[in-house]
Amino acid sequence: MEPRHEGPQRSDAQRNRERILEVALVELSRSADVPMSVIAKKAGVGQGTLYRNFPHREALVLEVYRHEVSQVTDRAAELLKTSPPDQALRAWMDRLARFIMAKTGLAEALRQAATTPGGDFSGYSPVVESIQLLLNANHEAGTIRPGVTTDDFLLAIAGIWQIDVRGDWHAQATRLLDIIMDGLLTGAPGRRDQGSPH
Repeated sequence: MEPRHEGPQRSDAQRNRERILEVALVELSRSADVPMSVIAKKAGVGQGTLYRNFPHREALVLEVYRHEVSQVTDRAAELLKTSPPDQALRAWMDRLARFIMAKTGLAEALRQAATTPGGDFSGYSPVVESIQLLLNANHEAGTIRPGVTTDDFLLAIAGIWQIDVRGDWHAQATRLLDIIMDGLLTGAPGRRDQGSPH
């Protein structure tokens, strides 16, 4: 027996969801405070449809974030295939900085969502997994100091969010990330015999 309305309903629902995410990305990148009603209207869906897909603002913000950040996080594994672990880590840090600076509204919306009491932090997991992947590769190769955790790394790069996007953010982000990278390299066990795959 055929499932009731499964096919067309599913594809319409999927299209609605994708359209909401597309519009939300654009609008949230412009302003963290864009009303949900504006997102629904520009996506061409009713508020009921919007809330059926995303029961509250935080759910929408985190889903937009997950979708966008997957482009950044997928890059971690690609970089590790083509570059030594320390170079892959540094290149990925640049990619993350560009993402953050280009999506300042989204970053602010994410910060608001993350600080909501009882907020869902699962949106952070792809970034955390990418950082862990890169740190593990560097620990195995001995290219960064021992004992650096994902939490350490996140705290160290948190300053990126404080950079004023209206200034020369690229130069400032590069300096900041170079300082962090220098700190990560200091005391690395494989540092003396550069390039030795340990």
